[in-house]
Amino acid sequence: MRPTEKERLHHIKHAIQRIGTHTAGLKEDSFMNNEVVIDAVLFQFSIIGEAIGYVNKDLLAKYRYPWHLVRAFRNYIAHEYFGINLKLVWQTVKQDLPVISTLVNQMIKNEF
Repeated sequence: MRPTEKERLHHIKHAIQRIGTHTAGLKEDSFMNNEVVIDAVLFQFSIIGEAIGYVNKDLLAKYRYPWHLVRAFRNYIAHEYFGINLKLVWQTVKQDLPVISTLVNQMIKNEF
């Protein structure tokens, strides 16, 4: 059976928490030099991007954010392989994930 939208949102929430755990206490240079953490973070971003693709667009539209970029980031990670800009990944961890996390938590609380 396919996961529900609520379950997909919980997958996103869990993946964001995992990224937070993997990057806790790290500075950008430490992140850039730790292949294990990089691999773990990229995998979690893939989960986030895949899961967001299964959330109804009308639901996402209620929560202002460029959600298409979340899916696009997953595609970037999946298809660029060794060309991934790790500074962009770090920036996304620090700047975008807190916003996405807040919005996903609001969706879960308000919609389900």
